[in-house]
Amino acid sequence: MSTKPNHKREIVVGDERFSRLDRDRPVATSAERYVMSESRAPRMAIKEGELFLYSDAFGHLPESEHSALGLYFHDTRFLSRLELKLGGRPPVLLSSTAERNYLATMEFTNLELRGHGESSVPQASIHLRRTRFVADRVFELLRVRNFGSETVEFALDLYFEADFADLFEVRGTRRTRRGTLLAPKWEGCTLTLAYLGVDEILRKTLITFEEEPESVQKSRVRFRLSLAPRERRLLRFDIQVVEPGAPEPVAGDFNARLGAVRRDYEHWASESTDVFTDNEQFSAVLRRSQNDLRMLAAPTDYGNLLLAGIPWFVAPFGRDMILASVEALMLDTRFAVETIRSATRLQGKVDNVYREEEPGKIFHEIRQGELANLRAIPHTPYFGAIDTTPLYLLLLCEVVMWSGDLEFFELLREPIEAALAWITTSGDIDGDGFVEYRRRSRSGLANQGWRDAHNAVVHADGRPAEGPIALADVQGYVYHAKRRLATLYGQLGDVELSERLQAEAQELKRRFNERFWMEDEQFVAMALDGDKKQVKTVTSSAGHCLWSRIVDDEFVPAVVHRLMAPDMFTGWGVRTMSKEAAGYNPVSFYNGSVWPLDNAIIVRGIKKLGYTQEANRIAGGLFDAALAHENFRLPELFCGFTRQSIPKPVSFPMACSPDTCAAASMFLILQSVLGLYAAAEENILYVHDPVLPKWLGEVTLTNLHVGHSTMNLRFRREGGQTAFSVRDKQGGARIVVVE
Repeated sequence: MSTKPNHKREIVVGDERFSRLDRDRPVATSAERYVMSESRAPRMAIKEGELFLYSDAFGHLPESEHSALGLYFHDTRFLSRLELKLGGRPPVLLSSTAERNYLATMEFTNLELRGHGESSVPQASIHLRRTRFVADRVFELLRVRNFGSETVEFALDLYFEADFADLFEVRGTRRTRRGTLLAPKWEGCTLTLAYLGVDEILRKTLITFEEEPESVQKSRVRFRLSLAPRERRLLRFDIQVVEPGAPEPVAGDFNARLGAVRRDYEHWASESTDVFTDNEQFSAVLRRSQNDLRMLAAPTDYGNLLLAGIPWFVAPFGRDMILASVEALMLDTRFAVETIRSATRLQGKVDNVYREEEPGKIFHEIRQGELANLRAIPHTPYFGAIDTTPLYLLLLCEVVMWSGDLEFFELLREPIEAALAWITTSGDIDGDGFVEYRRRSRSGLANQGWRDAHNAVVHADGRPAEGPIALADVQGYVYHAKRRLATLYGQLGDVELSERLQAEAQELKRRFNERFWMEDEQFVAMALDGDKKQVKTVTSSAGHCLWSRIVDDEFVPAVVHRLMAPDMFTGWGVRTMSKEAAGYNPVSFYNGSVWPLDNAIIVRGIKKLGYTQEANRIAGGLFDAALAHENFRLPELFCGFTRQSIPKPVSFPMACSPDTCAAASMFLILQSVLGLYAAAEENILYVHDPVLPKWLGEVTLTNLHVGHSTMNLRFRREGGQTAFSVRDKQGGARIVVVE
């Protein structure tokens, strides 16, 4: 792309001519992972594909230097201000909802309008309904009606601005170089906001109105409305983002495009497992979770992937995609298959220190904004995650266990072997048999497990652990993956490889329990530091080790007991870190907060080890937490305050909501409660110790797929027992009840 400035402060990009804008974008003042907003006012998110709008409850993007609100695509904020005024005054919000994920509806009335050239308009005489949805672009419909007894005349103003900030800037990353912000242009009925990036990409936001406004001044669009009693006026506009890879507009008006998105949601749901329960609130939580998974899925250059969460992580994340896919297998295996394909395609090929890429390693995060294009950040993709590679292997095995597709497994032999080779070579920095991490890139993460905040891995006295760090949960993932792989290779007749992997897993388990078990705490150490000393802080990571079965049987009761003790269990879920730890902070990412993902893994682990009541107790706490959040939506995390001390869970100010792993968590929890274990490669579904909690009397699963079979199963609590029956089954799979 060529640009040609001239003496009239104009700039020519391709065949388009723009004026330069004499205004610089604000400079971020922090390099923290996030900049905390000064307000926790309600937020609304609507999304389709990779395009999402994150607004306040008014549907506005207010003019604010530190706001994270905006219209985003590919890690770029294409709209930073969108406000509406009636007669020069903000409207009065009556209600708002974005319950349908792609559609937001807001109801307003007016303050009394006087002066400034306006006729007198009594308060609460005007009703404004604002309907907005996202498809290939943002569509907005304004319905304005006069319920007064006199004809009224007033201005309706819309304000638009776009700073085209990279999401990392919004989060607080400093920038020393910026491109050129161009002056707004009005042509026909379209307002164009534009920015020429340092990466030489011209990014544009096009706001197109169905009818000509009265006036346009800079980025303010004014309509003059004159309404007789009971008269209604409709105003329509749409907002399109333009850059390489942006969605092309699809033919169809407001109603046609809205109907297409709705039908797509319905079609996707029809091919998933249908869950019915006799608890309407629990059913609502599951519906919200299922719709959030559909919302966060997006057709990307790498496949139809689950993006991590709104607003910070609308991007492919290896760990989040894998864990959410594991959680959602009972609901739908399509996410898992796409995740495996994309992770395989992006598997590390070379040694690249800046991106922390190594052959066989699975990626951590991909970004597509201006900073990524300039290689100012290493996320192209970035590989700084120690757990994604064993989790990739584990997900692959789990998919085969649900699908029975051993051919799919065999086709991936080469990337499987590459991942296993990474685990035993680059993944084991000091050759001690444990997988460790140490930051290689100056731009990379200091901590590279699931707990990736800078202060997340600390000793009992609060000192940060120095690397290379071997995390307990990661050793469990490696053990779990090797055992699963050994089983599948055995079924394929590769006895030698099967036996080798099984032997490696058993040796890892022996050494793990020897080195990670804390006799004084009767618990699993969080990690081993670079000196091979235990990081003795008590954390929920031990629950992941129960899930993987790497903990010796003799130690299991003590671990479960501590996870359910008051310093760990809040009443809504298990904390990430004990209240008694020096590093404990309930208002932190990983040092005492509660994560639905974390708890779903813990529930799965303790249930299959026979701790049914404990599993149901955690399940009930998370269910209650979901009911306390807006739209019954579990956020990425919430604060770790004790339930007895406060009547509802406390929101964490920077949590993503919706969040992929949180949305999928209830499906893994339900699968655990029902005791379902797929073995489709053997054509079996095992049902082991289903025990419905007291708040759940009946669960019916329809259209449950196990291999080539489809099942309809019913679970019903009768007194203190849970009865199980098969209502229908198509295909040859057997259902085996395990006592």
